Amino acid sequence: MANQRDHATGSQATPDRPEQDHIVRLRAATKRYEAGGAPALDAVDLTVNAGEAVAIMGPSGSGKSTLLNLVAGLDRPTSGHVEVAGTVLNRLSESALSRFRRQHVGIVFQFFHLLDDLSARDNVLLPARLGGTPPRAARARADELLETLGLTTRAHAFPQQLSGGERQRVAVARALINRPALLLADEPTGAVDTKAGAQIIDLLRDLNSTGQTVVLVTHDPEVAQHCATRTVEVRDGRISQAVPA
Repeated sequence: MANQRDHATGSQATPDRPEQDHIVRLRAATKRYEAGGAPALDAVDLTVNAGEAVAIMGPSGSGKSTLLNLVAGLDRPTSGHVEVAGTVLNRLSESALSRFRRQHVGIVFQFFHLLDDLSARDNVLLPARLGGTPPRAARARADELLETLGLTTRAHAFPQQLSGGERQRVAVARALINRPALLLADEPTGAVDTKAGAQIIDLLRDLNSTGQTVVLVTHDPEVAQHCATRTVEVRDGRISQAVPA
C-alpha cells in the first residue's frame, strides 16, 4: 500500500486546486429528522475539489452517514445549501434527483445492494440502462470495467456465487458505469474480509490516482490513511478537526 497521504481540515481547498474547482460544496447544511429535535448534521460547511479523495470519519451517530446522504441527494437538508457537480440539490424534485444521481454520482454501499436475480454483468449494466445509454455502448463500458476490476470470468455469475470481495468490486463497477463526476463509498470495506478489504483500498486509491473524485465514510483509520488525500472528522453533527496523522 502507498504511504499515508496528506490530511487537512474540512473545507480547505488543496493548494494546487482552486476553490472554484469544487465538485461538492455544503454551506451551513443542517439536517433534522424530527422537528425541534437535535440536528443529525448541524450547519456544516464542506468543500471537495475535483480529484480529491476525502475520508469522513467519526463515531457511530456522529452524522457522517447523514453527510454522505446529503451529498448523494438521498436526504434533503432541513436548511442550508448542498451543491454537487454544479447543481444545487435543494432545488430538485425527487424525479430530478434520481436523474441527477444516475448521471453524476456513483454510490458504493457497505452491503453491496446487488440484485440477486441479475448476473454480475447485468448488475453493472443496470444504471446505464436506466440512464438511457445505447445498449452497445453500455455493454462495452460494462465489459471494460469488469476487465479492469479482474471480473471478466465472473461476468455471468450471480451475486450468491461471488465472494464478498467480488461482490464489492461489482458494486464499484456499477457505480462507475455512467462515468460519474463523484464516487461515494459508505464503509466500502465493512462487509468483506481483510484480504478483500485491502483490494478495495487499492482500487479506490487507483481510481483517485486517475482523477476520480472520491468521498468515503469509514470507521477504519487504515482505510482513510491509504485511500484519502484529506480526512475530516465529524462529531455531534459538526466537522470538528483533522484526524491526527
